[in-house]
Amino acid sequence: MDETRDTTQTSDRPLTPRTPRRPRTPRSPRQRRLRLTIGASALTIGLVAAGGTAWALDRFVIPHVEISDVSAYEAEQAEQAGAAGTDAATTADAAAGEASASGTGTATLTETTYDDGAGTTVDISTVVTGTGDDTVTMYVADVTLSDATRLRSAFAADQFGENITETTSAIAAANDAVFAINGDYYGFRDTGIVIRNGVVYRDDGAREGLAFYADGTVEVYDETTTTADELVADGVWNTLSFGPAIVEGGQVVDGIDQVEVDTNFGNHSIQGDQPRTAVGVVDANHLVFVVVDGRSPGYSAGVTLPELAQIMIDHGAVTAYNLDGGGSSTMVFDGSLVNDPLGRGEERGTSDILYLAR
Repeated sequence: MDETRDTTQTSDRPLTPRTPRRPRTPRSPRQRRLRLTIGASALTIGLVAAGGTAWALDRFVIPHVEISDVSAYEAEQAEQAGAAGTDAATTADAAAGEASASGTGTATLTETTYDDGAGTTVDISTVVTGTGDDTVTMYVADVTLSDATRLRSAFAADQFGENITETTSAIAAANDAVFAINGDYYGFRDTGIVIRNGVVYRDDGAREGLAFYADGTVEVYDETTTTADELVADGVWNTLSFGPAIVEGGQVVDGIDQVEVDTNFGNHSIQGDQPRTAVGVVDANHLVFVVVDGRSPGYSAGVTLPELAQIMIDHGAVTAYNLDGGGSSTMVFDGSLVNDPLGRGEERGTSDILYLAR
């Protein structure tokens, strides 16, 4: 049998009269202005924070593609240079001729060496120093070029712009590279002179750069005292914009233990024991590439810039230049990762590589 419940709440306690609300005291004009100012300031701070986040994402995360097909663009630039009969055309022709000639020999490949049969060779060695948490593990590639234009550059996704990244292995595979290292991560910044494979991509001198000439010479230069077009006219094939130069004249450069490459948002100090990548010049068409792993106690602690400079000298470099490091420091040979980035075997995306095609 259903029963209907009385839901009316009762109490034996007497009701307590509600205390009358005090009348609101009118705010003075000054108080009203102050309240409005505080409210507006809070809103402004919120908008600035949101805007700052949006700006940072746009500047350092969201890809901005300026050239969507670099391969086609370089071919077009070479054709235009050829029609104009410029020095760049001579460089492009030399590169094409060398690429053709390099295929006429019989290439030989082992786990650590490569010889294209036409004068270009790669010899990779592993060097371990120290013990315990002071252990340092590095990978050294001694490279001889039959022609300076055999050393090429490639961009992530075959695109030029900011925040476009792929792993060194992926970029190397896309370009049939037998040997590759990470480049200068040009896409992290919007300044610097960027010339790759004889083609100008950016002309905004800001720091100490490294120029590879088609005749095999390599030199450190001040980007702010020249232009990209002048460099190409002088025979520059590739440039790197990171640094600093760590060896000049066979000597460690003074003050490199205090250099900051960039001071822009999101960039960290390059000092202390760090994973490193560097390129050194032994002689014309004779280079040495070094990748030092780090931040992995017991496997590799990393090195300071002065220590990196001495490593380069020990391997015959008379000029050496620091490239992007940290998790970007990567060496790839015959399709396999040579080093162990951060001791985890995981590559971090980068915007560009230097490589030798098969």
